[in-house]
Amino acid sequence: MPKAGGVTSTKAIVSRWLKKEGDRIRLGDPLVELETEKISYELESPYEGVLLKILAEETADVPVGGPLCEIGPASDRVTKSRSKP
Repeated sequence: MPKAGGVTSTKAIVSRWLKKEGDRIRLGDPLVELETEKISYELESPYEGVLLKILAEETADVPVGGPLCEIGPASDRVTKSRSKP
């Protein structure tokens, strides 16, 4: 969760994820909707890659500077393990 210039809030609420795990992400893509005491806004991705894991679920309070998700190269994509026969 980025620190926004001029915004004095110490936390935000995750309103809605606009991408899901496994989605390809481009720099600047709208990623998640956040709400503070004063504003609601869409956070754009600061990275390119794949949304590997959502760390802050919808309705979660996230401190400013806290992690929201993990974005990495497609080669880091988490695969489901196969069940043993």
